Amino acid sequence: MGEKKRKEASTKNWKKIFVGIFIAFICVMFAVGMIISGMGTGWISSFATVKPGDVVVIDYTVRDERGNPLLTSNQQVYTQSAAAGNWLLGSKQLTVTADQALTRPLFPVQVITPDRQEWRQFAILASEYNTISSGIIGMKVNEQKKINLGTISPITDFISTDQMEKIKLNLTNVGVGETIVLPISEYPDREMSNSSAVEYLRIMQVVDKTPEGVTLSYNIPTVDVSIVSINKR
Repeated sequence: MGEKKRKEASTKNWKKIFVGIFIAFICVMFAVGMIISGMGTGWISSFATVKPGDVVVIDYTVRDERGNPLLTSNQQVYTQSAAAGNWLLGSKQLTVTADQALTRPLFPVQVITPDRQEWRQFAILASEYNTISSGIIGMKVNEQKKINLGTISPITDFISTDQMEKIKLNLTNVGVGETIVLPISEYPDREMSNSSAVEYLRIMQVVDKTPEGVTLSYNIPTVDVSIVSINKR
């Protein structure tokens, strides 16, 4: 009789332990569910990668051949560079459709000039936009990447001294290797902007200089991108 009671007591204890574990498990799962619910669906996006057709918001920084920032939407980069006395354009974040080619010659983005502190339209060329658009495939939110734009076919233009006078650019103040910002039309590889064309700012580098004028390169060497958000279609 004593042995039977001990077995019954042991069985009751195991039942209590099992019930306690089960209740604890339910409580933990409930707490996890509450945490996930409070997080919303944002945590899921941290695992998502950019796929063709996604609408992606990016922070970007255009840099010259020496790695100096020329144009950025990154507030930290802008603040640090401005504090050091360096000249650069500030920009809003860029929204691109991943792996989708641009159907027009350029993609306008809003930038703020450091001298006049006014918003203007800056021209990202179609070839550059397409390289960025395809280069972000497979990236995740907050991931950073340097995209090389220097492999794109060179785009240059010769500006005569007469043309320089029209855009108020002094030949004597321009040196080879210098980076300047000039207005261009929607077809920068064919003509400089004129009074009837819509003007877009463009960062250029002086690659040659003669008494007759200067040769400018439109190419941007590299751009640093960081994924801000991925919006699935």
